[in-house]
Amino acid sequence: MSIQKSDLPTEVKQTLAIIPELSGSYQYFDKDGEIIYVGKAKNLKKRVYSYFNKNHDSPKLRVMVPQIAKIQFIVTDSEVEALILESHLIKKHKPKYNVLLKDDKKFPYFVITEEEYPRIIVARKSNKNKIKGKYFGPYTDSRAMYSTLDLIKKLFPLKQCKNPKFKDRPCLYYHIGRCMAPCQRMISPDDYKNILKNVELFLTGKQKELVDALKKEMEKYAAAEEFEKAARYRDSWMDVQKTMEHQKVVFENTSINQDIIAVYNESNLFVVSLLQIRQGRLTDKKDFEFSNTEGNLSNESEVLTTFLKEYYTMASEFDIPNTVVIPRLLDKEDIELYAKWLETTASKKVKITDTPTKRNLELLNLAQKNAKFYFEKVKLQKLTEIQRDYNEVGSYIQEKLGLSKFPYVVECFDISHIQGTNTVASMVTFENGLPKKSRYRKFKVKSTESKPDDFKSLQEVVERRYFGKLTESIPMPDLIIIDGGKGQLSSVMEIFEAHNFHPDVVSLAKRLEEVFKPHESNPVVFPINSPALYFFQRIRDEAHRFAITFHRQLRGKKATESVLDEIKGLSKENKEILMKEFKDVKKISQASFEQLKEKIHTRAAKAVYNFFNPNVQVE
Repeated sequence: MSIQKSDLPTEVKQTLAIIPELSGSYQYFDKDGEIIYVGKAKNLKKRVYSYFNKNHDSPKLRVMVPQIAKIQFIVTDSEVEALILESHLIKKHKPKYNVLLKDDKKFPYFVITEEEYPRIIVARKSNKNKIKGKYFGPYTDSRAMYSTLDLIKKLFPLKQCKNPKFKDRPCLYYHIGRCMAPCQRMISPDDYKNILKNVELFLTGKQKELVDALKKEMEKYAAAEEFEKAARYRDSWMDVQKTMEHQKVVFENTSINQDIIAVYNESNLFVVSLLQIRQGRLTDKKDFEFSNTEGNLSNESEVLTTFLKEYYTMASEFDIPNTVVIPRLLDKEDIELYAKWLETTASKKVKITDTPTKRNLELLNLAQKNAKFYFEKVKLQKLTEIQRDYNEVGSYIQEKLGLSKFPYVVECFDISHIQGTNTVASMVTFENGLPKKSRYRKFKVKSTESKPDDFKSLQEVVERRYFGKLTESIPMPDLIIIDGGKGQLSSVMEIFEAHNFHPDVVSLAKRLEEVFKPHESNPVVFPINSPALYFFQRIRDEAHRFAITFHRQLRGKKATESVLDEIKGLSKENKEILMKEFKDVKKISQASFEQLKEKIHTRAAKAVYNFFNPNVQVE
């Protein structure tokens, strides 16, 4: 999509004529005067012009650019200053096309309040003007956060009540050891400040320093024969040590503080997992789900850069580590830019690295696993929502696509091949919004053995499914979905029309998640965050998974047949055992005679070993 400059609003054309080739931040307004997007650039002119000169594949830009009625910009002295300014403007105006964490009201924080004797409470960042104090966070798991709060109140006897319960005596919290009754002046301001320092050490993950501080206080009061106070510090010291024992040691070096960030993307849904390492220990994990509202997200690198900006803008300076480890998604200039910005935000040296050292790769893989697990959780929630509300979802799909009946049973087809070899197709069935695996089918495609042709493959498969023997055992669906664009749909329609068959059938093009109907050039576009679109993506992805699995089985079988079948005396059962144990033919060929003999009988092992090692024969 590109827009002719003659079609642009007058204000936009005037701004484009004067915008300089300098660093800064730019803001896009809609016709109602609302800021819809804030960006930053090293070269404002080049960056802003790119929105109006390029053919955009991004769903966000296809929707956003036609809405731009006015442009403003602010020049800065450097790109780092532009990044800082962009971050502040996003937090202030919350433009709808700036994505991810703009709605940070949902994330809770710990706050050490600004009072004569401060308390620790849970608050939202939106209350920052109402509740003054030091903010620690954000936290994404509220249940874990409140468990941590209970532990803090057990470890550190801070003031519990905003106002005293009684005028002349301490309340119950004092008698159970959960408060030092500062409201009755039963603790000195200096002693109370020491407790607060320990709380801050705990919240910033500095458990080693906290243990040392608690031990020092314990020994001080023991030497002064104030045994009650010494016992209280002893109990806290032992509890913190127990907490540390449950944390995974990642580095022997206890000065290492890192955040490890992984991005996972599937079905147009993005998940970011962040592992916090403080003083060499894995202390916390945070997961963030980003629904692609308004089609704002284009790719994983865009998610990562936006996450870096918005998460660390939300985070207090106490929560910014010395090193941030990221996957290899950004170029060197962007990494340097965001590192400088973090240094400015945290007032200390901060390094961002994507260097694939052995330890970094191990930690990134761990973060990626956590992101995948979190995605599965989110996916399950969405599937549950679809199942619960499928009457509503199905009715919406029926109305949006103009279907002749409610899509209770839906079949979806996908083709899989590698350079035209072993072409296969899958058919998966969803019933009432959920997989019906007993009606899944897989097909070996015969018509395209010499040359890959997805169109012919689809034609063969739908011919076999809807006009062959399968019609006797499987009832007709209410809706047919073809994985692909207009071309795939047209090829299938040729078969249906030749048989005078008129089912409800559509195709789903993956690039922009557009749904095409027969003989219509313009696609039907579902809202990017709608359950209906997620249902289409889910059945398409399931068809793809099922086809790929079948294709891999055939490839593995073919590889086995082409090599292992040449070995005389090797039975079919032994071939299957070897493939199951060694996974592929290459590993079988590299195995020793002893390793082979452990899996299959001696005579067969000898035949296999001698076949792959003709110069070193076993007698």
